[in-house]
Parts: sequence; structure tokens; C-alpha cells
Amino acid sequence: MTPADCPRCGGRLARDNDSGRCTPCQAAERDRLSAPPVVPASFWDHEPVRRALAERHLGRVVRAYRCHPYHGRVALPQTVVAGWLGITQAQLSRVENGPPLVHLDRLAHWAQVLHIPEAHLWFALPGRTHRANEHGQAASSTSVAPRSGGPDEGRRTLLAGIAAVAAGAGLLGSTEIVQPRRVGAADVARLNAVLELYRSVDYECGGGLLYREVARFAESVYRMLDWSHPAGLTPRLVAAVAAARHLAGWTALDAGRHADAQRHFVAGERAALTAGDVPLAAMIRYSQAKQLQHLRHNRDALVTLQLAHAQLGPHATPAVEALLFGAEAASIAALGDHQRAVTTLGKASDAFERIQNEREPDWMSFYDQGELFAQYGRVYRDRARRDSGQASEAVRWVEDAIAAFGPANVRSTVLNEVGLCSALFLADEPEQALAVGARVVKKSQAMSSKRVVDRVVNLRRDLARHRALPEVAEFDRVLTARAAAAV
Repeated sequence: MTPADCPRCGGRLARDNDSGRCTPCQAAERDRLSAPPVVPASFWDHEPVRRALAERHLGRVVRAYRCHPYHGRVALPQTVVAGWLGITQAQLSRVENGPPLVHLDRLAHWAQVLHIPEAHLWFALPGRTHRANEHGQAASSTSVAPRSGGPDEGRRTLLAGIAAVAAGAGLLGSTEIVQPRRVGAADVARLNAVLELYRSVDYECGGGLLYREVARFAESVYRMLDWSHPAGLTPRLVAAVAAARHLAGWTALDAGRHADAQRHFVAGERAALTAGDVPLAAMIRYSQAKQLQHLRHNRDALVTLQLAHAQLGPHATPAVEALLFGAEAASIAALGDHQRAVTTLGKASDAFERIQNEREPDWMSFYDQGELFAQYGRVYRDRARRDSGQASEAVRWVEDAIAAFGPANVRSTVLNEVGLCSALFLADEPEQALAVGARVVKKSQAMSSKRVVDRVVNLRRDLARHRALPEVAEFDRVLTARAAAAV
């Protein structure tokens, strides 16, 4: 191909053509604002693209994609590609220049949007398994090979892989002791990337299988605070360590290890305040309140949430405010003040409407419309326990929450299916409730979340009025057996 050829189709350009594209190719690209073009297989052999794929950094892949000569002499604008991916130009800029993405659902979605061949990917697309070909590249298959040890074996393999990444980055030693060295900005970026990997596993399978690994990692990186590092890096390093302790506390809570959860939460909050990261400290207090709610100490949970809100002050962001108000509403409803609970939900909705994702902390990426609707569902379920006329509203809100959750957020979906089962019993729809209940019992058995199991067992509270039905009585026996097995 010569400089006088069209880089897209190889056709010869007219002498007076200074656009870098032939007329047919310019016409073919008129719709590029709405969707990416279908590119030839040779597109992915371009050296910058191949190098970015080899580095396993999707942001750099996107940048190499935009600057590919296939698109002409002028690179595709970030605004165009950001539109394809469903994000803003500022967000795409951070993705291209920041640490590697680790959210598997986002990686898979963007790879599919850009039509990246599976053979070039280092992760599996939905419904496919991942393997390496003879050249060491990633490859996929539509057939799923059975694992002799069940799902936990695959999860343990994944956790071992994450631990290997942490060890390779110098963040975790094989004997839990990491040799001191000078810490740089790249180390903090790697620490946060490993945390994102652990979070993605937590969303999918729960904290029971994850807690020991995350706790070992969090306590290992806690020692990094004593290592030498530039003074200007201290706040970022301490905040990253705080986030690690927070995740360790959250997985301990999900595993039912409440004393361990409190220990990590206290250490994380102290580190967050030391770093001057007030929103992160408020997030940790929110997690403490969630623990208190789970243990049915709603008055203490409400005080903890109100303290978190007061502590935020001018550091509050709309997403953090919405998160706190929603949790406050749930505790207020559990305490019986339903009108005030609905008013507080309104405050959560108002804050949610002001959210600009690019201005929110990265660790708030989990908070979406599904999380907000879930709190509406909790409030209206509590109202329905005293006023059956509110049950249909409870069903509607929980169904909306389930529909809003992404495919990667398995635990939140299951928790809200448990809520839907309760709401259907309260709405005098026992047949539908039993269908949902059978599904969540099965799903809970595949998860390592003590919190999910506890919520499933608590379904006995709302089925009581229908226990005279034989099918409901049998379901009650199943839940009793589940409770005994969980002890």
C-alpha cells in the first residue's frame, strides 16, 4: 500500500483527494457516529493494536483502534468512540491513560462493541470459556468444559490467579511477607487494580470464598505504609490501603465473620481519615451500618449513617449522598416511621438525579439505579408488613431493581429476588412467591455468601400467613433445613 492508496480498502486515491479516503469509503463511514465499522481481520495485526492487546490494557487498545490508519489520516475523535461505548469523552480519556480496566462485564461489553476477535482477547466473553492457543494468545470456545470440583474449584483457581498477579506486582509475598522497597505511583495503581479484580469476584460469588484471600492481601499491603515513598504519594497510598481494609471488612461481613469485619472497618476508616479521603471514610461507615442492619440493630445503624452524612460535609458527592439516604430510609422504615422513610427515599432520588459518574470516586462504580430501587423495595416491604395495601408497590420496586442490575452483579440480584419472594407473600401471591423462592434457594447454594443464606432463611417471617397451604408448609421445612445446615 502506498501513500496514494486508501488505507481502508486499498483503492487508488485521486491526485486531488486530500481526505485520505476514497469516495466509497467516505460514504461507508457516514454512520460511524452511531456504531463502529466492521473492520477486516488484518486490522488487528497493526503493530500498535497488537502491542496494546499484548499488554492486556483495553484503554490502550481503544486508543490504538482510534488512531489506526484504516480510519484515515485523522484519528477517530474520542467523543465518537466514547459514544459507541456509552461513556463520556472525559471518561474515555481516563480509560486510555489510566490503569488497566478489570471489570469483566465492561471488558466483555466493549470488546463486543468494537468487534475485537475472541482470539485476541485475554478474557472470556459471556457464555464462553477462556483458554490459550499454541502461540500463548487468548482464545475462546462456545463449549464449557465441566470442572470435576464444581464451581468452587474454578473460583479458587481464579483467586489463585489474582494472588499471582498481586505477587508479581510486589504487593503480596508467597509467605505473606513482602520485602520492603520504595513505593511509587505505579504500585498504587497496581494495588487498586488488584482490588477491582477482587471486587468483581465478590459481586459474583460472595465473600465466603473470598475473605481469607482479601484479608491476607489487605494486611500485606497495610505494611506498605512503613515503606519509603515520595511525600506527595502518601495520601493516595494511605487511601488505597484504606480501600483494601474496607474490602476485607465487606467480604468478612458477607461471610458472616462479624468480629473480623469490624476490625477491618475500624482500620480502614482510620486510614481513610488519615488520607483526607472523607467520602471513603463515609463509605466505610455505610458498610458498618449495613452490618448493623443485617444484625437488626437498626437504631445503631441509623446513628452510624447520620454520623457519616455529617462527617461528609462539603466533601459529599451525589452518589455517596444517595447511598447514605437510601440506607437511612431502610433503617427508619424498620423502626416503624414509614412516612419519614418515604421522605428520606425522596432525598436519595433527588441526589441520584444529580450524579455525574466522572466526578464520583471509582469505588462508587457499583452504585446504580438497581441499588436505589432495592432500598425502595426494602422500605415498601416494611410498610406492607403493617399495611397489605403497600405490598403491590413493594413487588413493583423490587422487580425494577432486579431488572436494573447488570449480569455481573449476581449477589445483589439474588438478594433482591429474596426480597421479591417476601413481597409476593405479603401481596397474597403464594404461588408466585414459591416459584421465586425455589429459585433463590438453589442460587444461594451456589454462592459463598452467609448474608444471602441468612436472608433466604428469613423468608419464614413473611410466609407465615400462608403456612396452611401444603406447598408453603413444605417450603417452610426446606428453609428450616437450610437454616440448620448454615449453622
